[in-house]
Amino acid sequence: MTDPTTDLDPEDAKLLTLARATARRLGTGSAAAVRDDTGRTYVAGAVELRSLQLSALQAVVAVALGSGAQGLEAAVLVTSTGDEVDDRGVLAVRDLGGPATPVFLAGPDGPGTRL
Repeated sequence: MTDPTTDLDPEDAKLLTLARATARRLGTGSAAAVRDDTGRTYVAGAVELRSLQLSALQAVVAVALGSGAQGLEAAVLVTSTGDEVDDRGVLAVRDLGGPATPVFLAGPDGPGTRL
């Protein structure tokens, strides 16, 4: 992790709001939001089935990709503690968005951290 984000870009702040709202709505400890290269946003929570397990970041990348996204501009992962890094999820974001795609990790409140 790098420096804490204190002043998020308004579009990244929107992703943080969407991810937090999704985590609260689902009643789960984690949710994620991404913005694709056309400005569309997607949200998802973790998938926990016997036959399929996806982290929130992996799920939201799958939703974006399945909806036709060709790339990603940014991603936010919200977890219950704000310090649970999802390495495979970050890899999925950067696989679709490129190695410099910003990924922010946050808890239920506060600004978060850029990974």
